[in-house]
Amino acid sequence: MTQESCFERLDERFDVCVKGSARVERLAGGCRWAEGAAWFPAGRYVIWSDIPNDRMMKWDETSGETSVFRQPAGYTNGNTVDRQGRLVSCQHGYRSVTRTEFEGSVTTLADRYDGKRLNSPNDLVVSSDGAIWFTDPAYGIDSDYEGHKAASELDGCHVYRIDPTRSAVTRVADDFVRPNGIAFSPDESKLYITDTGHPDRHCRVFDVDLASGKLSGDRVWAEATNGGFDGFRFDTEGRCWMSGADGVHCLDPDGTLLGKVLIPEPVANLVFGGLKRNRMFICGTTSLYSVMLTVNGVKTF
Repeated sequence: MTQESCFERLDERFDVCVKGSARVERLAGGCRWAEGAAWFPAGRYVIWSDIPNDRMMKWDETSGETSVFRQPAGYTNGNTVDRQGRLVSCQHGYRSVTRTEFEGSVTTLADRYDGKRLNSPNDLVVSSDGAIWFTDPAYGIDSDYEGHKAASELDGCHVYRIDPTRSAVTRVADDFVRPNGIAFSPDESKLYITDTGHPDRHCRVFDVDLASGKLSGDRVWAEATNGGFDGFRFDTEGRCWMSGADGVHCLDPDGTLLGKVLIPEPVANLVFGGLKRNRMFICGTTSLYSVMLTVNGVKTF
C-alpha cells in the first residue's frame, strides 16, 4: 500500500531531506497501539511493540515477512539497541527496564528507584558510555489498557539513568509532567525529552555531562503543532524527526519545523534503518510504515 501525497514542505531546507518520487509504504497492520521501533542491522529487521495486545512484532527486510517476536511481552513500550547489539526495552507490565541477551534470556536492569517501584518506563536511549537513560510516566499503571492498573509508589513522573558500571539508578530530571520520548543529539552534547503531560506537549533540551551523568541548562526547544510530540530520532546533520498526530515532523536543529512525512494515522515513534540508515520505520497507531529518505540516521553502535 502506498500513499501518494506523503511529504509536506514548510521550509526550503526540507528539500535536501526527501525525494519527490519516494512513497510511504504500509508494511504491517493489525496493531492497537504501535510503539518503540528498534532496528537490528545484523539481521536486517525491525522490532516494535503493540502495547495493548501485549506483544512485540518483527518485520524482516530481507523477506518482507511480519511475525510475532514475543507474546506475552510485559506490555513493552519503548525499545532500543545497546552498544553490543542487544535489545533493551521498557516494560509497562513489569514496571521495568530489561535487556534481552543474545541467547534469548531477559535481564532486569531496573525496576525500582530508592526502594520504590517505578511507574511504567516508557522510552529509553543508550549513551556511548553504556549508560541507559529512560523516562517513567504513569501510562502503564493508569489503567489496564497498557499494563496493569496500580497506584504509583513515587512522587511523580521523572527521568532516570542506569549507571553502566554500578547498575545504580539515579534521577536526572524531576520537573516533568509526563516525560516520554528521549534521544541524544548526534554528538551527545544535548539530551532531548518530550513531555506529553504538559499543556504544550513540548520538547525540552538539556546540556549533558556524560562523565558525571548530570543534566543542566534546561530550556524548551520546540512546541508541538499537531497532537503533541512523542518519540523521535535524529539524523546525522542534527535534524530531529519527531512523531506527531499527522505524521513525522522534521525539525531543524534550531527548532524550526521544516516539513512532514504524512502518515494516515497518529505516529508514536520511529527509527532509522535499512542498509544505509536512510529508511525510516514509523509506528502509526495500527500499522508499521516506512519511507526512504535522502538523509541518514545517527549510527549508535
